[in-house]
Amino acid sequence: MDLSNNQIARIVELCLLAGEILIKSGAETNRVEDTMMRIAASYGVPEAQSFVIPTGIIFSSNREDRAKLVRVAERSTDLEKVAIVNSISRQISKGELTVDEALTKLKKVANADLSFPLWLQILSAALASGCFLIMFQGVWQDFIPAMVAGGIGYLLFIYLHKYIKVKFFAEGVSSLVIGLLTALAVYTGLGTNFDSIIISSVMPLVPGLLITNAVRDLMDGHLMSALAKGADAFLTALAIGAGIAAIVAFM
Repeated sequence: MDLSNNQIARIVELCLLAGEILIKSGAETNRVEDTMMRIAASYGVPEAQSFVIPTGIIFSSNREDRAKLVRVAERSTDLEKVAIVNSISRQISKGELTVDEALTKLKKVANADLSFPLWLQILSAALASGCFLIMFQGVWQDFIPAMVAGGIGYLLFIYLHKYIKVKFFAEGVSSLVIGLLTALAVYTGLGTNFDSIIISSVMPLVPGLLITNAVRDLMDGHLMSALAKGADAFLTALAIGAGIAAIVAFM
């Protein structure tokens, strides 16, 4: 099937948009590249080339055409968007969507805010902190202090990261506040075990998905992406550790 330059341009735009949504939503590199290649092949562009790293996507319809670049400045975790893009990709593979229909759907996904309400995020972080405490063999008396410290710490992280784009700073300050709250709880007698409360309260800040994707990318041979994500996860762990260490040093 011979495609016009305009049709190829639309297909490239579609592939780049799908890849951008996936990488911004926390998908692993192999998933992003595979989805883009499958979409291109479904519309008659089987020789497409793609190169994905956490901060950008390079895509070309073949080896001769000029490559297109999309810069990815912000990344988060939104697995619902990943699932929606995968669903759209499967519809494309089955021939159920035209290029324009798929573009319309993906633009709606890109512009949609599918995140949970702030109060639910904070409540979830608080409950997770309390449950982690029990899982780490803590005592029930520390359940409430862990919930309070974890919830307030996560709330502070969200607000700091919203206004200050340096994620390292937001995580460091949040862990510092968690340490202060934990120390206060133990000092006043509301809590008993400083270590258990601290460990469980910082768990909502731990980059679990990022670490998993770094290992997955390393196993798939995407060395640049694996190193970048691994470095990001290391900085997050360093920020959390530095915040807690500052409190422990003064106790």
